[in-house]
Amino acid sequence: MKLLFKQRAFTWFDSYDIYDENENTVYVVKGQLSWGHCLKIFDASEEHELGTVKEQIFSWWPQFELYEGSDCIGTLKKEPWGWFKPRYNIDFNGWHIEGDWTEWDYTITGPDGEKVAAISKELLHWTDTYVLDIADPEDALYVLMFVLAIDAEKCSRN
Repeated sequence: MKLLFKQRAFTWFDSYDIYDENENTVYVVKGQLSWGHCLKIFDASEEHELGTVKEQIFSWWPQFELYEGSDCIGTLKKEPWGWFKPRYNIDFNGWHIEGDWTEWDYTITGPDGEKVAAISKELLHWTDTYVLDIADPEDALYVLMFVLAIDAEKCSRN
C-alpha cells in the first residue's frame, strides 16, 4: 500500500493531507496549539479522530507519544548516537527506524528484520512531501504516526 503525505502550505499550525495511490484523501492531520507539537489524525471526512502524535517537551532527547484514540500505543525517541544516519527507537511492536544521511529516506523494520515500510521524501515541492510504501495496509495509521513524529522532530531541530 502506498500513501502520499503532503504538508499544507500557508497554515498557522502543521496540517497535512494523506492520499492513497488514486489520489483519494485517506487521512487529514491537523496541528493543535500546545507546548511542543501536537498532531491529531482524522479520517477523510474529518469526523472521527483516529490518533494523536504528541511531543514530550521535558526530555533530554526528542520524544513523542503516540495515541490511538485515548490509548497510548507507544513512543518514538531519537537515538543520540546516530551521527551520520538518524535512528529512532520505537516502543511499539519491536519496530525500529533508520534513515539515510540526508534524512530524506527512512526504513521501518520489524523485530525479525522484515521491512514494515519505506518512506522517501519527494523533492521539488513547496512543502514536505513523502511517499509511504507500507507492507501491510493494517499498519498504515501507525506508520503515518511515526512519519509525523519524525517530521515534527526535524522541524523542532531546524
